[in-house]
Amino acid sequence: MDEEGKKHIAVFRFGVISDFVGGAQLQRGEQQRLLRHKCERRWVIPHSNKTRLTRSTILRWVKAYQDSNGNLESLYPKHRSDQGSSRVIDGETALSLINLRKHYPMATIDWLIQEMDRRGLIPPQLALHNPTVWRFLDRHGLLKPSIPHPEDRRKFEAELPNDIWQSDSMHGPTVEVQGKRRKCYLFAFLDDHSRLVPHGQFYLSEAIESYLDCLKQAFLKRGLPRKIYVDNGAAFRSQHLEHTTASLGIALIHSRPYKPQGRGKIERFFRTVREQFLPGFKGGCLDELNVAFELWLQEVYHPRKHTSTAQSPFERFTAQMQCMRLAPQNLLDHFRKSARRKVANDRTISLNGKLYEAPVTLIGKRVVVLYHPDGSQQNEIEVFFNQTSYGTLTPVDLHVNCRVKRDKYLNVQIDSTDDHPKYQGGRLWSSKEKP
Repeated sequence: MDEEGKKHIAVFRFGVISDFVGGAQLQRGEQQRLLRHKCERRWVIPHSNKTRLTRSTILRWVKAYQDSNGNLESLYPKHRSDQGSSRVIDGETALSLINLRKHYPMATIDWLIQEMDRRGLIPPQLALHNPTVWRFLDRHGLLKPSIPHPEDRRKFEAELPNDIWQSDSMHGPTVEVQGKRRKCYLFAFLDDHSRLVPHGQFYLSEAIESYLDCLKQAFLKRGLPRKIYVDNGAAFRSQHLEHTTASLGIALIHSRPYKPQGRGKIERFFRTVREQFLPGFKGGCLDELNVAFELWLQEVYHPRKHTSTAQSPFERFTAQMQCMRLAPQNLLDHFRKSARRKVANDRTISLNGKLYEAPVTLIGKRVVVLYHPDGSQQNEIEVFFNQTSYGTLTPVDLHVNCRVKRDKYLNVQIDSTDDHPKYQGGRLWSSKEKP
């Protein structure tokens, strides 16, 4: 209650007891008659629904006023001595209710009461009701989930091109695929320093294979970045992606869950795509969409001056080309996927439903096979044992094997200290010795 409300109540109380404290000398019988009259009367009491005053209440006001030598503030309403605690809920029940609320901050009051009863935390003589619990939680600041403290977020920008790439996916339009309409998805990379897009492409799937294909083309176009900043989607948490970036010396950084603010630049680019590119595309197949998108990037987005940098993305990106790190010639090898296999007694290894022949010296060994998951280079499946390459595997040709004569001298064991073994002249030679 504010100060004005307290003054209003004090004035009302003084009006009730003014006949007793105004200085007039009243006989005892007259005092009792006046007191009884005031108790029988109906009053409009400020800030209260009551209309009657009791004898003890009036006498308490009189005594308080006289003891204070006529100070009006003595008639102000007093705070409860048990302020902050509930008259209905005892201390032990209150602690249990507070702890339960902290564990379930979003639960309804009815659910809290039911859970308290199920756990046997409500004494038999106590009945918890919704208004009582509501007031109790409100008094302790537990009615609504606590508002988190503001975070220290700061605007940032990479110092040089290819320092940081931001990457994410966006839901795209529907395209025609074999007479049907299918939804597509845009994967894109954005250079944090220049806002240039190293590569962006629409795919029919959000799987890791689509993202790796987009990443590979971005490397071939614009070189290798130092860091790639992504979110926590399934495609960005792939071990295959982590191994590929690490093998190329690129740090893969994931933003904190439910905190998209750090990837604001790529999100702003997606907004530009939705507002400026997609409205101008009037349907078609996936290839037509990607051709139109690449044309829009090169002729509209990259040459246009960016409001934040006051330069065009292409101009800002190419201003410091000396810091670029080109993709290696064996770039495709870094995108290979690994699988563990055991070489069967007939020298075969099964991979993706197909059989391949391994060197006879690897029979019975557990090996690591590196292959391209998209199947683009099926004849370049490399096999490793003890971190040593034993060359590429060849597909099994049953008809050729039927005519090949076996050589008993090939039945030898591998010395793990040997270098890559070589077959020459009917026996197996180590690279440490000459035939």
